[in-house]
Amino acid sequence: MIRVGVVGAAGRMGQEVCRTIEDDPGTELVATIDQDDSLDLLITNGADVVVDFTVLDVARQTLAFAGENGIHAVIGTTGFSDDDFDDVRAEFTRSNALIAPNFAIGAVLMIRMAELAAPHFETAEILEFHHHNKVDAPSGTATHTAERMAAASAEWLADPTTHEVYPGARGGAGPAGIRVHSVRMVGAVANQEVILGAMGQTLTIRHDTTNRTSFMPGVLVGVKHVADFPGVTIGLDTYLGL
Repeated sequence: MIRVGVVGAAGRMGQEVCRTIEDDPGTELVATIDQDDSLDLLITNGADVVVDFTVLDVARQTLAFAGENGIHAVIGTTGFSDDDFDDVRAEFTRSNALIAPNFAIGAVLMIRMAELAAPHFETAEILEFHHHNKVDAPSGTATHTAERMAAASAEWLADPTTHEVYPGARGGAGPAGIRVHSVRMVGAVANQEVILGAMGQTLTIRHDTTNRTSFMPGVLVGVKHVADFPGVTIGLDTYLGL
């Protein structure tokens, strides 16, 4: 039985994580932590793993506490910098951490497929759609996708645009010049398209999230296997053997 604490337990994702942990026969919810609660509850209640889907500043604190106290961490918050990752790697010497931009297994597969396709195409653009309360753009999934595609191939045709009637109409230029477009829309949850083009053909890879339950199988993978992967792992694909 894996003993789990959840930070941000009162939030929408936190509530879903709590339900998932309670319903799974291999996990036990031992600590629910929100704004006015102390992370010391993780120690008091004997948590083996802490799950955090909050905001960046809170997740940094969760990681530092977990690393210092030998608790494994599964983090779904995005926006970490390279310096943040360096700090986390230094902190986790007694336990392990998984930091993933997306826990939907379909989204993880989409990123991997885009990475595999990248060397075979000349142009690529990413369109990501999220709910209207999301404050950052582009999403962590989109930036992670662009980074993986750029690492797989640096050979992309230059953007031919010389004039934008509306500034920003061509989206933002990510790694290797891959364009990323962010849509914030009432009714959306989390959706992403990767469109790749070559002479006479295009390939579209799309993943749609219609409910937050889509992230829960990936969360359980993280919770159940974080002890098996030493140090800090970025992205769920390693846990899935991708």
